[in-house]
Amino acid sequence: MRLALLLLFPALVWSQDRSLGPGFEHFYNLEYEPALADFRAEVARKPNSPDAYNDVAQGILYREMFRSGALESQMVTGNNAFLRRDKMNISAADDKEFTDSINRAIGLADARLQANPNDTGALYAKGVSYGLRANFRYLVHKAWLDGLRDATEARKAHAKVTMLEPGTVDARLVQGVYDYLVGSLPLTWKLFGFLAGFRGDRERGVATLKEVYAQGVKNHQDAAVILCAIYRRERRANEAVPLLSELITRYPRNFLLRLELVQMYADLGEKDKAMAVIHEVDQLTCSHTPGYSQLADEKLRYTRGNLLFWYNDLDTALEDMKFVTTHTDNVDLNTGVYAWLRTGQILDMKGQRNQALAAYHATIRFAPGSEAAKQAEDYLGSRYRR
Repeated sequence: MRLALLLLFPALVWSQDRSLGPGFEHFYNLEYEPALADFRAEVARKPNSPDAYNDVAQGILYREMFRSGALESQMVTGNNAFLRRDKMNISAADDKEFTDSINRAIGLADARLQANPNDTGALYAKGVSYGLRANFRYLVHKAWLDGLRDATEARKAHAKVTMLEPGTVDARLVQGVYDYLVGSLPLTWKLFGFLAGFRGDRERGVATLKEVYAQGVKNHQDAAVILCAIYRRERRANEAVPLLSELITRYPRNFLLRLELVQMYADLGEKDKAMAVIHEVDQLTCSHTPGYSQLADEKLRYTRGNLLFWYNDLDTALEDMKFVTTHTDNVDLNTGVYAWLRTGQILDMKGQRNQALAAYHATIRFAPGSEAAKQAEDYLGSRYRR
């Protein structure tokens, strides 16, 4: 699942002549360890395939994004959310394997392009490498400019693919996201020379993504996921609901899709439908449905508590948040820090200022420098109001 792609750039993983294999069935169902095992086995079978190395890098990156809670559309809501994500902590071994895999993929693609500059398979693979590295540089190393520069190179590579093969609708996904991305950046970011006068166009980007969703073969569902994230950011949740329903059918073990559906119903003001999905997820978890063993009870309690917080059911929301904050080892960093922040906000709304201050201090200690911690610092000076 790729609802955090819009933080910087999509990382496409399919080559032009390959369908979704077992590794990606695992990948899109959040089963990253077996996915990586399949990807590494593919490298062993095809040591000269840039696609195989890209797949390994993809698995490493998205496993880390999943662990940190970065695969959720709340990551791309709000103004300029592309530039607000906190750096992820990744092991030195994973960092090295990712970097080595990307370098190998680019090297193999370049070797093919030296022999044939119009090798569209090599161009596509090279664009994938740059897209993956763009995300990695932004999320892991917080190297915004380097990431945006890589995103630009990915767009150029895939633009050449569509120039050489105009019927390749799937390759337009990159151009659509790039249009939307650059069109959403602050003006100062658009003045950097490597953008070469490209200013982006949000609506054109959405239109291109819709085209890929309607006509694409290999990137049809990627387009659906990215459109869901955009629709959440653009407050167009009603357009995201049918896309999410399709994705849930396609990837039934991916519990994040249903949690996203909760958020979309909440944005639409449909509390009962949101609560019905939460109940359904709870039943799937209790019945040990495949895939749902990864979903911690604390994560579901946070989802419900956050929903009830916005609907002013403060007592029940507070119970849920307190449950999460006493078991933060079971959730990702993003969920943990926002559970503390919501606790403080609820307590402020209930008039319990001293307890709210303690929760805000806990927020800051839990993830210093995070967006939630910055908000908590503001509430230390003046209490939270809706």
